[in-house]
Amino acid sequence: MNPVMNKAQLIDAVRDRCDDMSRKEVTEVVDAFINTVEETVADGTDVNLTGFGRFTHIERAARSGRNPQTGESIRIPASRQPSFKPGKAFKDSLN
Repeated sequence: MNPVMNKAQLIDAVRDRCDDMSRKEVTEVVDAFINTVEETVADGTDVNLTGFGRFTHIERAARSGRNPQTGESIRIPASRQPSFKPGKAFKDSLN
């Protein structure tokens, strides 16, 4: 299983790279970044960070499905889902 970095660990790692920022300031910056990306993508605008990746949304069409408990046929409504496509530099850094 791959190890997972949670938000608190991310904040600590960013703080380690920013000597003159407090943990509170780094937390505010990370929260502002997350909120800005969420709101921008929800409004229908992509967020493109060159070399890192693109945050966007995908449209999922309405479809039929089955209730796994009863086997009854159900209609699943159309929805929008968040999506992230890593940039070339990010993908290259993994290899």
